[in-house]
Amino acid sequence: MTKRLDLRVDFAFKSLFGTHGNESILAAFLNAALRFPHEKKIQTVQLLDPHFNKENQEDKRSILDVHAQLEDGSRVNIEIQLNNKHDMEKRTLYYWSKMYSSQMKEGMDYGELCKTITINIVNFRYLSHINNYHSTFQLYEREQKLLLTDMLEIHFMELPKLLIKWRKKEVDPREDQLVRWLLLLEASEDEEITQVLEEIAMQEDQVLKKAMDEWERVSQDPEVLLAYEARRKALLDEKSALKRAANLGKIEGEKIGEMKGEKKGEEKALRKVALGMIEKGIDDATIAELTGLMEEEIQKLRRQ
Repeated sequence: MTKRLDLRVDFAFKSLFGTHGNESILAAFLNAALRFPHEKKIQTVQLLDPHFNKENQEDKRSILDVHAQLEDGSRVNIEIQLNNKHDMEKRTLYYWSKMYSSQMKEGMDYGELCKTITINIVNFRYLSHINNYHSTFQLYEREQKLLLTDMLEIHFMELPKLLIKWRKKEVDPREDQLVRWLLLLEASEDEEITQVLEEIAMQEDQVLKKAMDEWERVSQDPEVLLAYEARRKALLDEKSALKRAANLGKIEGEKIGEMKGEKKGEEKALRKVALGMIEKGIDDATIAELTGLMEEEIQKLRRQ
């Protein structure tokens, strides 16, 4: 069997979920992710221009997001992140605000703005104080837990947490459709997951079968493979750069700690000298000049 693309790479994810002709695959994923009741299930989605946000260099990354509009006008943006750059909450709010405000056209009323949903799929543990692999955030009053508006909805889906639950048999892709779609992102590295998903696809889930067939097809497309390898290399380089920065930060922190320790030792020695000078009756100004200590500190030593 052909080695399939790693769907955790944003380019590969978009090739499957964010390409015209694959709207039914995206709709199935969103139905699972957003947990709509049966009567409100998404039937169709419209893929939107990914360049909704072009104000600065950082915004160019949004081209690899999946940006779509639902039947009720709601906007959804899906971003997949391999590396933890420790700025997810700020990035998320920034892109959410851009997506929300981009709806506004000249002459529009604020009441015409539609719900805006951001879905962050991350390949690292992000919300360390939460055990759930899927977390949803909205705007609530702090004490009464009253929802201010449903216009904002932010999801975090943490793949490492899901894998732990999968290995412990705490989740079942046969019973939970979101579990099967998220496990699909891990399937290129896990034969057991691939086998289970192929069984589900053949037995009961035609959209999943379509997704797996399309996944295999794009994995053999020379043009797709060329762009995929370039993007994967860029992400690996980014990961290495982040690791180097973290190591440098650790080294600098250790140096600062050592310097603080040395400084603390010097200050202790100076205070000991100052106490000896106090015992000999030397005045504060002279002690301050000779030791470099502040006169207020010398006065405190006199009161000891």
